Amino acid sequence: MSKNLVIVESPTKARTIGKILGADYSVVSSMGHIIDLPAKKLGVDVENKFEPAYVVIPAKKKLLTQLKKEAKGKEKIYIATDPDREGEAIGWQIKDKIFKGKDVLRVSFHEITPHAVSEAFKVARDFDLKMIEAQVGRRVLDRLVGYFLSPLLWKKLARGLSAGRVQSVGLRLICERERLIQKFTASEYWEVVADLFKPKVSGVSGFSAKLEKVDGKKAELGHNLDAQGICDLLKDKEFKVAGIKKTEKKRYSPAPFITSTMQQEAFNKLRFNASKTMLIAQQLYEGIDVGEDNPVGLITYMRTDSPNVATIAIEEVREHIGRSFGKDFLPEKPNVYKAKKSAQEAHEAIRPSYVSRSPESLKNFLNHDQIRLYELIYTRFLASQMKPAEFLATSVDITADKYLFVANGSHLLFEGFLAAYNKIEDEEKEEDQEEKEKIKNVIPPLEPGEVLGLEKLTPSQHFTKPPARYSDSSLIKALEEEGIGRPSTYAPIIYTIIMRDYVRRIKGYLNPTELGFKVNDMLVEYFPKILDFKFTALMEEKLDEIEEGTLNRQQVLEEFYAPFKESLDFAQANIVKEVITTDQVCDKCAKPMIVKWGRRGKFLSCSAFPECKNSKSITSGVKCPAENCGGELIERHSARGVFYGCSNYPKCTFTSRTLPEDKE
Repeated sequence: MSKNLVIVESPTKARTIGKILGADYSVVSSMGHIIDLPAKKLGVDVENKFEPAYVVIPAKKKLLTQLKKEAKGKEKIYIATDPDREGEAIGWQIKDKIFKGKDVLRVSFHEITPHAVSEAFKVARDFDLKMIEAQVGRRVLDRLVGYFLSPLLWKKLARGLSAGRVQSVGLRLICERERLIQKFTASEYWEVVADLFKPKVSGVSGFSAKLEKVDGKKAELGHNLDAQGICDLLKDKEFKVAGIKKTEKKRYSPAPFITSTMQQEAFNKLRFNASKTMLIAQQLYEGIDVGEDNPVGLITYMRTDSPNVATIAIEEVREHIGRSFGKDFLPEKPNVYKAKKSAQEAHEAIRPSYVSRSPESLKNFLNHDQIRLYELIYTRFLASQMKPAEFLATSVDITADKYLFVANGSHLLFEGFLAAYNKIEDEEKEEDQEEKEKIKNVIPPLEPGEVLGLEKLTPSQHFTKPPARYSDSSLIKALEEEGIGRPSTYAPIIYTIIMRDYVRRIKGYLNPTELGFKVNDMLVEYFPKILDFKFTALMEEKLDEIEEGTLNRQQVLEEFYAPFKESLDFAQANIVKEVITTDQVCDKCAKPMIVKWGRRGKFLSCSAFPECKNSKSITSGVKCPAENCGGELIERHSARGVFYGCSNYPKCTFTSRTLPEDKE
């Protein structure tokens, strides 16, 4: 029988750690939180220092009993939950509820490897009460907002809706961007590109140059007549090299991943949404069977805002770079990256646990998505400790009459970190695409005064573009820049507003729904401070300061609650239920039908409710494609998202993820 009990969050993590520790340790899973605030009441005593009233989650009562049984007769009890606020709080709550008065030790590690785990158990410690205070502060803060705002949404819009402190700010960003897009008016403009070549030179000598100036002023061509007129005028003119500028530029290696940058790059390069990225990263962290006796944790902990890397890992990766790429790719000293002010310095960046485990060596053991994310993490870590890439940027001024054309080209002199981190195309970063275009534009050796041959002049029409909708990547970047949320919250923010149908992900981009706009507008109108970006960021900073021990949790909550309660009282007194009338009448009582909102979207309801409970779905107006059906498609909602079903269901079971075109 094992002497010691170790409690972790997940069965996979328990299996990996159990194999490492051996027979003297029994490793079991808590399956996440066992204790939380009650589901159906506030659970916070606002009159008594905002003390939370934690209860055992009903579904976890059997598990709690099992943990008590597991602990009987054990010499020592260790809590090895994740190394962040949430993990510290889960562990503390288990100790407080199950093992009160017993000697329970906290163990934390940032990678699940034999060395890291054994070293962590050697320095088992007491719980970090400041970290727990910060987590309790966040939980209470979020409960206050969610518990009091949700009923207001019910009063204004529909029952079943909910609001969250940080998610609502994320929704505001998306709604404001969409309104900018709606207001945007495209402007037409034209460009003229000259395809030129160096005469009497064999091989490739052609390159392109774009019209930049006319009579020393920026070229602004508003319509085709301007552009075509210039082409007609210049087709017989002399194109001469007026000046050449060559500059050596360095492109420095990127920092190893933190949570936000991993989520951004996984979207840009792999098209993974934030939730998918975190799910796969957790699998890689907790351990995967790679054909050995023990499951292996392949990456370090995936919730981090620190780019720091352990000294031993730096030594390992530098040795690997020197051996695999050559000493020329290795900087004299290790590259060091600066963390944000709020970053938890004790954490590590996301990196492979073993540089010796190349993506190629794991292809037979990981599924398609796992290997792609692992390769991204692995190559990013290699790149972070390599020399910069070096380019020779060439800019050539070319004159033709009073017109100035500019040709830009870029030549790679030294690959540097790109030797490791240039295999996957980036679908989002425009600057990377521009750099690639420059590299494609190969400019031959030229001299000032040299006359060039003209192959053709091409006018091209363009339109100014509206701001892009947020993707998972760009929204996470915006949240991070605004100081909103932390590594553990980025993916849940997006997931939550999508599940509430406030936002829909269409072709990878986040589109607010009509309901999302309504929820956002109500919250901004009545709770401008709660929805304020700077105020939300300030609250995040204060939670960090609680963890640092420089602020008191009760003080932070009191400062928040007083103005919040004032806004709450005003909203409760002034919010009026929104009524959207229609020209349809109830087929049961002939009263007007009105539009209502529910968890499954919009529907028509009798205005005489609750006396008359007649309701019906609002159809899309698109005929059902099923043969001999005659029904119309209705937007429906499920746990997997939005789909369209026939109004004649269950007689007709046609469904579609997208709305088919009405052929009539």
